[in-house]
Amino acid sequence: MHHDAKTLDWSLPYASHRSAVMGRNIVSTSQPLAAQAGLSMLLAGGNAVDAAIAAAMALTVVEPTGCGIGSDGFAIVWDGKELHGLNASGRSPAAWTPEYFAKLGGIPEKGWNAVTVPGAVSAWVALSQRFGRLPFARLAQPAIGYARQGFPVSPTIARLWELGRAKLGEQPGFAECFLPNGRAPRAGEVFRSEAHARTLELIAATQGEAFYRGELAEKMAAHSQANGGAMTEEDLAAHQADWVGTVSQRFGDSVIHEIPPNGQGIAALMALGMLDALGVGDQPLDGVDSVHLQVEAMKLAFADLHQYNADIAHMRVVPADLLRPEYLRERAALIDPARAGAPTYGAPRAGGTVYLAAADAQGMMVSFIQSNYMGFGSGVVVPGTGISLQNRGHGFSLTPGHANEVGPRKRPSHTIIPAFAMNADGTPQMAFGVMGGPMQSQGHTQMALRVLRYGQNPQAAADAPRWRVTGGKGVAVEPHFDAAVVEQLRARGHEVTVEAGNGVFAFGGAQLVLRQGDVYVAGSDPRKDGCAVAF
Repeated sequence: MHHDAKTLDWSLPYASHRSAVMGRNIVSTSQPLAAQAGLSMLLAGGNAVDAAIAAAMALTVVEPTGCGIGSDGFAIVWDGKELHGLNASGRSPAAWTPEYFAKLGGIPEKGWNAVTVPGAVSAWVALSQRFGRLPFARLAQPAIGYARQGFPVSPTIARLWELGRAKLGEQPGFAECFLPNGRAPRAGEVFRSEAHARTLELIAATQGEAFYRGELAEKMAAHSQANGGAMTEEDLAAHQADWVGTVSQRFGDSVIHEIPPNGQGIAALMALGMLDALGVGDQPLDGVDSVHLQVEAMKLAFADLHQYNADIAHMRVVPADLLRPEYLRERAALIDPARAGAPTYGAPRAGGTVYLAAADAQGMMVSFIQSNYMGFGSGVVVPGTGISLQNRGHGFSLTPGHANEVGPRKRPSHTIIPAFAMNADGTPQMAFGVMGGPMQSQGHTQMALRVLRYGQNPQAAADAPRWRVTGGKGVAVEPHFDAAVVEQLRARGHEVTVEAGNGVFAFGGAQLVLRQGDVYVAGSDPRKDGCAVAF
């Protein structure tokens, strides 16, 4: 049967094995054009931070289903001598109170009342000012080019775009920007956004000032007011990205680093600390004994996360309390090696999504994530700007007195987290992350275990079937998960569902860059359109 190019079949019916990518300079992202944008900065004499920023800017154009100019961002940077952590997530508008949302009947998932101040632009600027080698405006050029000249939409993103249209097509400004000809672009179709290009040019020319204290801020605030939102120019002007360092946890011969709360990275550290205490690594990697312990440790970590995690200024339990070895041993002791549990949070005693990775030949390594939260986020796009806004406000709680209860100028508990592994001797080991909502800390746990404990190469670790805890005794697994192990998990009391299909958000998308001597080895998730590129 003859197919013309317009009806190309984009499915990939055969199991494929990607090879790990190696080189002295490397970028791994979830979209090939963004990976090339980053690599072009390294070829132009830039460093890994320049590459990460260029890739991040390009992703707002070529993967709008996961991030936008109105995203939040976080980064961990190894500068060649020390590790730095950046929290560029935004805070709530000053008018947000529990009473404000009581009138609305809850915190919505879409529209302006789901939007906190967007922080991604401040992440690009802060990283460039502190570590970048190339001029900031240069980093925006690939993204501006893709927006103005257009780019062919990749297959996975086309599928997610259509899902976004179905859910958010009615939100203010969405159709004008993202539904040319009244529909979502299909795989292989060229998408252009002149508004997006102009906004990136303004951000580039003003080092982000136009976004927080200028023309773009005025447009955002006016659109918010016109559509029932509370965000003001003052809320935008008050934003700042914070250098916050990292929180860390020993795991075998490695030390895993995450950004401190409001991110959920601490859940990965807690799970890995419990698994260390239980001696995970002696069992076969994909066998039931290993998977059971991973799932149980994650459930315990999540119980604590949901109780305690919040803007760190509002937490009643500091991260150090949750990571104390005695506490993690106590939590690990609750795990029954033969039965699934349904744990609740513990009582620590006081003791104290798009993801990308880049690395360069001088030894700098970057772990960077930026996200709208749920797909296109709130669905709100500020007219004439291409600025699509996240819906992070939905991450707040309305439970009175909860550490994460909504309040003015406060950061919500956040799902997006970059991770970094160091060797015990203080040398850098791996920049890694897994996008995908509540999957992220679970994905970090699985990646760390596979590469750092079992010695899998980064591509195999990204390819491997994943599990995800879903609450209570629930566990979801991917279709290619070993059927015998699924039955053994059920025999231990786990309520296992096999989830087919749209696994991108459900099971995440991983990118990993591992240092081996003076070269890097990268993996890129086959669940996404992306790749690792190197020279």
